[in-house]
Amino acid sequence: MSRDQMRELQGKRLHKIVEYVYHNVPFYREKLQQMDLTPEDITTIDDIVKLPFTTKKDLRDNDPFGLQAAPASEIIRIHASSGTTGNPTIVGYTRKDIGVWTECMARSLTSFGVGRDDIFSVAYGYGLFTGGLGAHNGVEKVGAAVVPASTGNTEKHARLIRDLGITGIACTPSYALYLAETMEKMGITKDQIKLRTGAFGAEPWTEGMRQEIQQRLGLKGYNIYGLSEIMGPSVSYECDAQNGSHINEDHFFPEIINPETLEPLPYGQTGELVFTTLTKEGMPVLRYRTRDLCSLMEGRCSCGRTNVRMTAIEGRSDDMLIIRGINVFPSQVESVVLTMEEIAPRYMLVVDRVNNLDTLMVQVELRQEYFNATMDTPAAIDELSKKLANKLKSVLSIAAKVQLKAPGTIERSQGKSTRVIDNRKLK
Repeated sequence: MSRDQMRELQGKRLHKIVEYVYHNVPFYREKLQQMDLTPEDITTIDDIVKLPFTTKKDLRDNDPFGLQAAPASEIIRIHASSGTTGNPTIVGYTRKDIGVWTECMARSLTSFGVGRDDIFSVAYGYGLFTGGLGAHNGVEKVGAAVVPASTGNTEKHARLIRDLGITGIACTPSYALYLAETMEKMGITKDQIKLRTGAFGAEPWTEGMRQEIQQRLGLKGYNIYGLSEIMGPSVSYECDAQNGSHINEDHFFPEIINPETLEPLPYGQTGELVFTTLTKEGMPVLRYRTRDLCSLMEGRCSCGRTNVRMTAIEGRSDDMLIIRGINVFPSQVESVVLTMEEIAPRYMLVVDRVNNLDTLMVQVELRQEYFNATMDTPAAIDELSKKLANKLKSVLSIAAKVQLKAPGTIERSQGKSTRVIDNRKLK
């Protein structure tokens, strides 16, 4: 589609969805009436700036079904957000919603080169989390064979990858690294497996982490983005160019705003990502503040697609740590850790307050080969600690204490990984 065609379609769908929620969701009707707005005031996609924002708190205040627009008889599936920042949000889907979601996921997989001859393992969690069933439906849509591995029992999963000749996998990037570790311990080498495609999402990851996964599993790793409040995985997806994630903007309209002033920002500027669902029936949302920080890119991609792309998530406006007045994001720490060949891509930030002063400790794991070579050499360990601490200070602008740990001692996660322990919140 040309940009003009897309914007015309988005405008028509925006008017229709505003009219839909106005008549079916008391929360939105009251919001619009307070702003002296009616659906007739929304005629083009440019009118979206007139509409109110929706926050996670709005969803929780109307839990479980207060924002549901479709009648209960039309809801055929219920999912929930992971609840990592609070109580999970309940989301209902109509049959049409599931169809749109499946189509979007199929677009994503097709852009990764997945087709009918592939065997694809889905290692996102099944159940209330949207990852498992969302990816599963898309794999079946493109005609590939799906292996519903889910999470857990990683050794069995590794054997299945080898024995079935599995060619693709969908999981969190942290689980992909855990799977690589497990395979190496089991003696399964890259030349014994056929993995070539990885669909990784549900948590932020860096380019360095991508290179680590690709090298250790022998595949090409693609970012896939989604959230249950909007739909699930496949709100956006990378293509073979790996230069930003294409947004399915005929269904999900993106904006970038300043998280402090709430003013829209132009293409290229980093801010908070906001989505409006243009076709969702079960629980549509207007201008939902995702809290994810990124920027938008326009222009035809080298793959030929014309839809707007989003850059990799740089962090979250609500996950940002303020330590002694300095803004710190876990992704900044990861970017440093991945530059050091002695250190594995495993880390934990431990924030505390001692004598009214915030402290930051960064725990990292040594790679096995370096650990074996230096375990009896305290001077080498001390030198490496100082090297990492200096690199962290140059990036974070604050001093951090470094704790080097033995391989395998930082807790693993088979779902979304935990990167921060903030003990200040516990006191």
